[in-house]
Amino acid sequence: MKKIPIFIICLYCFPFVYVAMYQDFQHRSMLGYLLMVTATPLFAFCGTFFGNTKIPIAGNLLSAASSLYWISRMMGVVGWDGFFKPLTPQLLLAAVSVLNLLPQLLAIKLARGLNSNQK
Repeated sequence: MKKIPIFIICLYCFPFVYVAMYQDFQHRSMLGYLLMVTATPLFAFCGTFFGNTKIPIAGNLLSAASSLYWISRMMGVVGWDGFFKPLTPQLLLAAVSVLNLLPQLLAIKLARGLNSNQK
């Protein structure tokens, strides 16, 4: 049972916000945001259902850190700085990360409800 939470944390390490912003910048596509909004609540549900709520917390921090790393590497690319106006890429990372917590909180509540019904 210990392997499932570690696997979920590893999945969370993917830089979801960076990939969403990169897809938006390069291809003018919102598919990256859709991936993020569907995958992270699923991970939050599984992490809470099979482990505890510390898994989504750690996963979100790791995902934000990896996104920040890749966003900072894009700072030299022409157009990247001004594409997300009026926000900077770092502020957009913070805003999207906070907004992405809302569907995850709903998934955590659902997982807790299902766990309490099983007991």
